[in-house]
Amino acid sequence: MIQLRFSIELSYEVIGQPADFIFNIHAAQTAHQFIRKESLTISPPLTSTIYYDPLLRHRLLRLRANPGPLKISYQAEVDIRHHVGRPEKIGEMPIAELPTEVLAYLYPSRYCESDKLQQLANQTFGHLPPGYRRVEGIRKWVQERTRFTSGSSNFTTSAIDTYQQQAGVCRDFAHLMIALCRALNIPARFCSGIDYGADPAFGPTDFHAYVEVLLGGRWYIFDPSGMAVPMGFVRIGTGRDAADISFATIFGNIKSDVPVLAIEAINDPTRGYVLPWRCPDALSTDALIALPGKGSDE
Repeated sequence: MIQLRFSIELSYEVIGQPADFIFNIHAAQTAHQFIRKESLTISPPLTSTIYYDPLLRHRLLRLRANPGPLKISYQAEVDIRHHVGRPEKIGEMPIAELPTEVLAYLYPSRYCESDKLQQLANQTFGHLPPGYRRVEGIRKWVQERTRFTSGSSNFTTSAIDTYQQQAGVCRDFAHLMIALCRALNIPARFCSGIDYGADPAFGPTDFHAYVEVLLGGRWYIFDPSGMAVPMGFVRIGTGRDAADISFATIFGNIKSDVPVLAIEAINDPTRGYVLPWRCPDALSTDALIALPGKGSDE
């Protein structure tokens, strides 16, 4: 089992008029990711509400702040007991078997223009045997073809842009992989989180974007950037693409500081905790989905 402790510090200056904020920074509570403890501090103290999405398992913090400074501090301690699958045993799912709530992850979205990448996807990956190995082939192709370059993209950069520019940051890698999976009728979704184990050469701890793909009735984790250790991911938000789960959506005139994040892993084998490592098996923190007319085993 993995235990991760992390913190997120956000600082803003609201200018002129009150501003509204929607934050997506809480750790998700899933079938295999458990929140042992957490705390949230808002300074100055403000009235806030937290919306819990029962399907995606993430939480949205909403508040309105008056002109002046605003600081958000969140800390959490999370246990993760991954579901581990054998890649050669994990297949793709017929469209007819997908629950209705999964269908949104087959369609094009703002940053994932899968309809424009169908020819590329079929020419490059259509000949591969369907299943986990084909999706891993897509992940590896995106990683090898795309350079990780800070500042190479912005909030308008889409999967098509990343394909053409062959450069981006983690969210761009994720959008391109998602679009290619959807172009092959494989449900794929965007995840935001914080990760332990990334190479310090990539810079200080930051939010990380990765991909979950539905295979064999379960959402499995893939990191197309290759810069992190999937076993060290703490899932925060889940959506069709980055437009759905920005860590902060702001309505108003503000100035912001760079977010300050920190994360540590607990190494205590006597208590069953080990450090994240690059596992060759398939990893998931979600339950087996309920298939139409069949239910779930978790």
